[in-house]
Amino acid sequence: MKYAVILCDGMADEEIAELGNKTALEYAKTEAMDKLAPKSEIGLVHTVPEGMNPGSDTANLAVMGYDPKKYYSGRSPLEALSIKVPMEDTDIAVRCNIVTLSENDCAFEDQIIIDHSSSEISTEDCAVLLKAVMEELQNERFQFYVGTSYRHCLIEKNGKVLDFTPPHDILTRVIKDYLPSDEAYLQMMKKSYEILKNHPLNLERKKAGLNPANCCWFWGAGTKPMLSPFKELTGLNGSMISAVDLLKGIAVGADMNVIEVEGANGGLETNYEGKCEAAYKALKSDDCDFVYVHIEAPDEMGHQGSYERKVKAIENIDKKIIGPLASKLEADGTDFRMLILPDHPTPVRLRTHTADAVPYLLYDSTKPQSNDWLYNEKEAKKSGIDILNGYTLMNRFTQKAQ
Repeated sequence: MKYAVILCDGMADEEIAELGNKTALEYAKTEAMDKLAPKSEIGLVHTVPEGMNPGSDTANLAVMGYDPKKYYSGRSPLEALSIKVPMEDTDIAVRCNIVTLSENDCAFEDQIIIDHSSSEISTEDCAVLLKAVMEELQNERFQFYVGTSYRHCLIEKNGKVLDFTPPHDILTRVIKDYLPSDEAYLQMMKKSYEILKNHPLNLERKKAGLNPANCCWFWGAGTKPMLSPFKELTGLNGSMISAVDLLKGIAVGADMNVIEVEGANGGLETNYEGKCEAAYKALKSDDCDFVYVHIEAPDEMGHQGSYERKVKAIENIDKKIIGPLASKLEADGTDFRMLILPDHPTPVRLRTHTADAVPYLLYDSTKPQSNDWLYNEKEAKKSGIDILNGYTLMNRFTQKAQ
């Protein structure tokens, strides 16, 4: 038996008036999921424990079978693992987004946050900008490390975990009430804005109609993580396919194999076909029982507030990953289980995450069922299955690999 999780980040949503009061998942043309749904178990699962923030960190840990209340130590430390940042037990890792502020003729505190991803800036461009910041702000206490796209890492020596506000939670708002209370972090943000707002690369971006990446925004602080090996947890040899450092970092911490896919970038135009082919090849190898395919696109489109682009992201996943992967495995006679779900909702109306339960689809090629349902939020709710502890879904999926 082979196992494949297709994690559609942020896919769940609310009813959207422009889509005829359907969710993006309900509205999207999803022939592959429509084919699997009548033969699958469908239900709801709570991936974010009560009292914890509804982040992709806590939610993906739960989906992978790790109780976030036991294993979660912060978001940025998991990302630090992915990019091989050396961390001491006394270090604090902090996510450093390069965001877009409004550049209004006013004080820094009165600027408005426009875009948490700076028009989905490339890693190459962002590395140039971060280098300019590092030249002025890096010292023995604070060390910057380049990550992926707009997502980077800051390590503070002998620090403490501080509360920061995620930038995607406050889009279009004045930043005054969301700035860090710690003076060192506040001053770094202010100085980064002065360094970046007139950087030649940002001037070029504005001429090209792109949002300038003009300020470092800190959040997601935490300490060095300690995860149990995934094989110890499930009995399976696992591989991770993702474009984002968070998921790669979880995989590194869990002693899973990380598979890099050229052209996978976390955006709407990511290399879906490459991820599908990589997943198939991994599952056909003797040393891989389980593959976790993470696709960031629906979440990014939710943060952008675009229901049209979110629908497109879901359709791309269905057509270019789920359908082809299932067909390939069926064609060569491989027994497999496939779990399809989001980690959390990212409603386009809110442009940020919520902690609501998400719908899941669990397909087993050896146990065809016969139902008349489709896969979406409403159908999952009607199923009557409601898994309260999300981290237990992995055992349900793998049947402890028996």
